[in-house]
Formats: sequence, C-alpha cells, structure tokens
Amino acid sequence: MALTNRYDFVLLFDVKDGNPNGDPDAGNLPRVDAETGRGLVTDVSLKRKVRNFVGLVKTDKDGKPLPEYDIYIREKAILNDQNERAYVGIGKADLLKGDDKKRKGGDAVSEARDWMCKNFFDVRTFGAVMSTGVNCGQVRGPVQLTFARSVDPVVAQEHSITRMAVATKAEAEKQDGDNRTMGRKFTVPYGLYAAHGFVSSFLAKQTGFDENDLELLWQALAQMFEHDRSAARGEMSTRGLYVFKHDNELGNAPAHKLFELIQAKKNSDEPARDFVDYTITVDDAHIPAGVSLQRIVG
Repeated sequence: MALTNRYDFVLLFDVKDGNPNGDPDAGNLPRVDAETGRGLVTDVSLKRKVRNFVGLVKTDKDGKPLPEYDIYIREKAILNDQNERAYVGIGKADLLKGDDKKRKGGDAVSEARDWMCKNFFDVRTFGAVMSTGVNCGQVRGPVQLTFARSVDPVVAQEHSITRMAVATKAEAEKQDGDNRTMGRKFTVPYGLYAAHGFVSSFLAKQTGFDENDLELLWQALAQMFEHDRSAARGEMSTRGLYVFKHDNELGNAPAHKLFELIQAKKNSDEPARDFVDYTITVDDAHIPAGVSLQRIVG
C-alpha cells in the first residue's frame, strides 16, 4: 500500500563504555564536534545498522535475501556487479556488452532503475547513485536521516589493552616468550544521542517504498542495536523512537517545530553514566492539529 502521509521522527539512543562511531581520520576516536564537545554519529553509520538488520530478518532458511529485500550497499559488495543484475533481470543483458554501453545504458536506464528499486530495500528507502559504471541511474530516497548528536558533551577516553598472544614467531622471539601485544581502545563513558529523520510520501511513490517498508524501518530503528553488538561498541540501545504522522502528504507543521517537542535533559550537574540520569519530556499539549504522535519506543 502506497504512503499517503508525511512522517518526521526523533531517534534517541545511548552508548555506555563504547565507541558509537569511530573517526578513521582521528585514529578511530569517537566522533566529536570540536567546538561543543558533543558526540556525533553519522547518518551513514545509522543506515548501515538498518541495512544489517534488514539483511538479518529478511532472509530465507538458507540465508538468502527474500525477494524485494536484498541490500545494495552490503559489506564487500561490488556495486557494478549489483547493477548488472538489473539488466539481466529486465532481459537486456546484451546492453552490458561494450564499454560505451556500460556507461550509458541506452534507453533502458529508467527500467533498470525501477528494477533496482523493486529488488533492493535500501535503494528504495535511502536512494543510491548507481551510475558509476554499469548505469542504473540515480535514486533520491524517501527516507533521510541526520547526524546524531549527543545531548551533552562527551569525553573520549583512551585505554591500554593487552592481548596475551602475538601474531608471529618473530614477535615471540623479541619478547623472549612473554608473548603480549599492546593496543589501544577508545570509549565514551556514556552518551545519549538524538537523530532526526524524515519520510516523504512523494519520493516514496517514485521508488515504491510502501507501508510494509515503513513498518520494517520502524522495527529496524527500534531493534538494530540488539543485533549489532561488538567489543568496540559497548552497550548501545534505542531509548526512544517518536514518530510524527501528518494527516496529508505535504504536512501540517515544520519538522523542526515538532522535534522541539521532544526534550532530553540531565537530572543533575553530575556526569551522566546511565539513561536514568536523564528525563525525557514530550510536549503533547502543543502537537499541532493534523499531526499525531506515535511512541514506538519510549
């Protein structure tokens, strides 16, 4: 069923003793706004977790993606190989012959783009640039996410860690059999983060993103951290998912006004170390006419 409403949403999540999103340009330190000290998690990182969740739940008994729920941007994927599947799928594999055809795609680009939207969940959800070689065009996704920003400044801590083993015999000989490998680990003691998201029904109609996809998106945002555990990320949990549904496609209020109705404030001046150190308030009294609030988490 096609979307006929605009949606705006607030995602609250936290991290305890973990690195929610390391910065490769800063030695994998947790990302931080240099001016305010507030932690950052990129939209790309959040989309990766949604993709991974869908890749887990939308598979058959053999672990193969269910029809229409494959993931385009998956780990170790070769995107041009993914694009070629579209031309095979629409019965025009002959257009893949010759370098010039690969770049242009002839008159079949639009058809190939539609095939990609139908078969890849993340393409019809977030959009994709699929014209890097085998040309399947470009898609502007109906679902967009902002960077997540921590409610308060965070402190990036550095820890020395020891592995009681070495990788090579040469290392063992240098240590006279002590066999230890020293390393570094970076964590945030605690941080509560907020991200904002938007769903456009107009763009959803162009990609085929429908009500079933929307429900899967809410499920992914609510549960994605439960299936993304690692030693580096510590404890991460979705603490709030607040969805504002407009009763029409254009919307009844600016998104930023709706986001301001969700506030997270620390209960004291002491450093926060748990979610209970915050109070989340929702100003239900000022929700505009024509907008309803659904608390999926929180």
